[in-house]
Amino acid sequence: MSRKWKIWIGVAIIGSGLVAFNTTPPDRTFEIVKNLDIFATLYKEVNSYYVDEINPSQLMRTGIESMLETLDPYTTYIPEDDIEDYRTMTTGEYGGIGAVVNKKNGISTVVMPYEGYPADKAGLKAGDQILKINGIELEGKSSDEISKLLKGQSDSEIVLTIRRMNKSELFDVSLARERITINNVPYYGMVTEDVGYLKLTDFTTEAGAEVRNAVNELKEDGATKVILDLRGNPGGLLEEAVNVSNVFVGKGREVVTTRGKLNNWTKTYKTLDDPADDQIPLAVLVSNGSASASEIVSGVMQDYDRGVLVGQRTFGKGLVQQTRPLAYNSQLKVTTAKYYIPSGRCIQAIDYSHRNPDGSVGKVPDSLKTEFKTQSGRVVFDGGGVLPDIEIDAHDYAPISYALMSDDLIFDYATKYFYDHPEIENAKTFTLSDSEYSAFKDWLKDKDVQYTTQVEHDIEGLIKSAKKEKYYQDIAAQIEALREETLHNKDQDLMTFKSEIKMLLEREIAGRYYYQGGMIESMFSEDLEVLAAVDVLNNPTRYNEILKGK
Repeated sequence: MSRKWKIWIGVAIIGSGLVAFNTTPPDRTFEIVKNLDIFATLYKEVNSYYVDEINPSQLMRTGIESMLETLDPYTTYIPEDDIEDYRTMTTGEYGGIGAVVNKKNGISTVVMPYEGYPADKAGLKAGDQILKINGIELEGKSSDEISKLLKGQSDSEIVLTIRRMNKSELFDVSLARERITINNVPYYGMVTEDVGYLKLTDFTTEAGAEVRNAVNELKEDGATKVILDLRGNPGGLLEEAVNVSNVFVGKGREVVTTRGKLNNWTKTYKTLDDPADDQIPLAVLVSNGSASASEIVSGVMQDYDRGVLVGQRTFGKGLVQQTRPLAYNSQLKVTTAKYYIPSGRCIQAIDYSHRNPDGSVGKVPDSLKTEFKTQSGRVVFDGGGVLPDIEIDAHDYAPISYALMSDDLIFDYATKYFYDHPEIENAKTFTLSDSEYSAFKDWLKDKDVQYTTQVEHDIEGLIKSAKKEKYYQDIAAQIEALREETLHNKDQDLMTFKSEIKMLLEREIAGRYYYQGGMIESMFSEDLEVLAAVDVLNNPTRYNEILKGK
C-alpha cells in the first residue's frame, strides 16, 4: 500500500466524519489525519508481518473497543453481526420462540416461556432441556450461537429436541417462530383491595403507553393508590422516560434537559399529553440497579413531589447516548450529553472525564455534590443517583441460599414439584407446608451444596495473615478451635434460613404455574419494599409530610 493511497484513505475517512458530525475544530484536523495515517500503517504492518496468523477483523474490533473503553462504558461499537441484538434491546422485538433460554448445568434450558407465544403454545415448560435445534447438537456451543439458532424470520419453522424431567424418552417439538414483543410491563395487578402495582422492566418502544394502560386498568379494578416498581430497570429510550413520566404529571411539564458539547445536543423534553392521573397517591420502588431512564422517572416524581420513593439509592447514570451510522452497516453508540432533571441536578455518579493514574475512575465525592430543591422545597443532591425518601436496606441472602440458587437446585426442585403437583392455589396465597419443606431437605441430601460463609472466609484470611507475620504456630490451636466451632453445617443452615429458602422456593414454584406474574405475586407478602410502599400509601398523613419535607 503506497503512502499516497494510505493518506487518501485517511483523508476520506476524516472527511466523511467531518461531514457527518460537522464538529471537529479546524486546528485538530491535521492531528486527526496524522493519527489515522499512523493507525492505517500500523494495522497493515501487523497484519503483514506478525509471526502468527491473525484475524484482521478481530484485531480491528479489539482496537476499537479498547479505544472506546478509555471514554466510558456506554460508548460502544456495534458491528453488523450484533445489530439485530441491539434492535431487540431498543425495540423489545425479535423473531423467535418467545422464551427465556439459559444454560443450566451446561445445558440449554427453558427458564421461562412467555405466556401466549410459540414456546408456550407448543407446550414447552420451564425446566425443559433443549438438546438439538433443527437436528444440530447444542453440546459445546456458546450461548450466543444457541441464541442465533433459536432466532429467525417470523413464520419460519424450527424443531427442538427436548429432554423433560418426567419423561424417559427425548421428544421433538415443532413450532413456528413469531415476531416476539417483550412487554415493558410484564405484570400489573392488585396488592390489596385498593393498592395497585405495576412492574416496569424496560424503556423500549411503547413503554409509556403500557404504563398508561396498566394504570387505567388498575383504577378500573379499584386501585386508589399505585406502586410503580422500577427496581433493577436499567433504562432505555429517553423519549419513553418522558412518556412514562407523563402518565403521572401534567401536560407541558419539563421532564429532562440534555446538555452536550454541541448546541444541537442541548434540548429540553416536556410532557406532551394529559396525564392518566396526576393526583393518585404514588410510591416508586427503586434499587441500585435502577439506572438511566428509571432515574429520570424516579427523579421527576421526586422533584415534583409527585410520589414517595422507596428502596435504595439508584445507580447514578446521567449520561445520554445516541447511535451514529458507520460503514458496512455497523454503528457507534456514543455518549453525547448529560441529562438534568427538573430540579436542575445531574445524577451521574462517576466522573469519567477525570481518571486516576492507573486508569480507574471514582465517584463524585460528597464535597463536590451540589444542593438542589424539589418543588416544595425539599433538599436533594446531584452527583450520585437518586436517594429514596424511605430507605430500605437491600436484602442480603445467606450463603446457603446463594448456593442453592447458583447451583440451580431451587430451579430444579421447582421443576420436580411442578410435575408432582398438577395444580396449586393462586400465587399470592401459595405456601410450602413444613412437610413439603422437609421433602425438599430430603431431596437435597445427595446433592453437593458448596458454599463458604463470611466467617469462614475471615478465618482463612486470619490464618494467611498469621502465617505471613510468623504468629500462626503460637495461635494455631485457638484458630483451629474457632474454625471447628464456626464450620457451617448444611442441615443446620437449612433450618436457620428456612423462611428465606422457602420464600425462594415458593417464588420459583409459583412461576411454573403462573409465569412471571406468579413469581411477582408470590413475593407480595415478603417483599420489604412493597410492604413499606403499601404502609406509606395507607398513611396519608405520613405520605403528605414526606412530600412536604417534614
